[in-house]
Amino acid sequence: MSVFSHLEFDDHEQVVFVNDAKSGLKAIIAVHNTHLGPALGGCRMWPYDSDQAALTDVLRLSKGMSYKSAIAGLALGGGKCVIIGNPRKDKTPELLRALGRAIEGLSGAYITAEDSGTSVADMITISECTQYASGFVAERQHAGDPSPSTALGVFVGLKASVKQQFNRSDLTGLTVAVQGVGNVGRHLCRYLKDAGSQLIVTDIFAENIEIAVNEFGATAVAPHDIYAVEADVFAPCAMGGILNDKNLNQLKAKVIAGAANNQLANPEVLKTIRSKNILYAPDYVINAGGIIDIAYQRNGQDEAALTTHIESIGTTLSSIYQRAEQNDLATQTVADQMAQERIYADISFSENLMPINKTSKQ
Repeated sequence: MSVFSHLEFDDHEQVVFVNDAKSGLKAIIAVHNTHLGPALGGCRMWPYDSDQAALTDVLRLSKGMSYKSAIAGLALGGGKCVIIGNPRKDKTPELLRALGRAIEGLSGAYITAEDSGTSVADMITISECTQYASGFVAERQHAGDPSPSTALGVFVGLKASVKQQFNRSDLTGLTVAVQGVGNVGRHLCRYLKDAGSQLIVTDIFAENIEIAVNEFGATAVAPHDIYAVEADVFAPCAMGGILNDKNLNQLKAKVIAGAANNQLANPEVLKTIRSKNILYAPDYVINAGGIIDIAYQRNGQDEAALTTHIESIGTTLSSIYQRAEQNDLATQTVADQMAQERIYADISFSENLMPINKTSKQ
């Protein structure tokens, strides 16, 4: 499997392939950059079509985590782990413990947390074999689950995006199409419903759709129909790579603001987004609430400070939109520039980052 010549390889510091025959674990851990601190990033479990698809995902996601931490003002680098397998069928305690041992072997270069296909309970199991697992502090709100914080950040960022695009400060009467109503999407729907928005939802799991319809009065559509619905905002909250020319040409929404990672199928689709006068909230900026939450858990800071930090996502997005407009650039391009500036800034900037306890056992 080619790594160094892979299109998504971006001077990653480590790419570790983990195989444990006894438990059936097959995983890839990618550490992109640790210039600002240890690499923190979730552990995703997914039935990838191929090993190559898993490698592509982990390389892209880990780079995104470097940019996410930097632009969120955290003393963290970027990393990611992907487990190849169906989380509903293949996950076992033995598999998770094997992963924990592999993470421990990296001596703190990578800190894991939950992601698609893993949970707070899984992090607790992984922590039996490593001190570098996060997101399960019982004393914290939601028992350490970062999903509500991710949703809060997306909600704040969505409001900032609506302000920029439509020049309105409230969401009353706006229609939001939410793609994926799992842990994060469901919390986002609750925020949107309380703000007076109308919801159109889809998901690959029927039980998730049922909750959204019953609890939030959402209208459900088939997964392939979500792009073409009449909506003001499109909120992708499922898997990445869904913003391609085909889907964008169906899209009627003029704002894209959602929690999914790696939403762009390729960089070229930014041209299509701009040509359609769609405002795009860069994914790793708007969905940073979860990693901010994990950082605060590890550092022991209080939840009031956490909420204030998450709410700053709206201010960051507004700055990106203004800089993009002033320089006639895509919002993603501006976000990348800002993240790179922070990752490679001099020590004076690094001293202003929120410090992270690298090795505390939770």
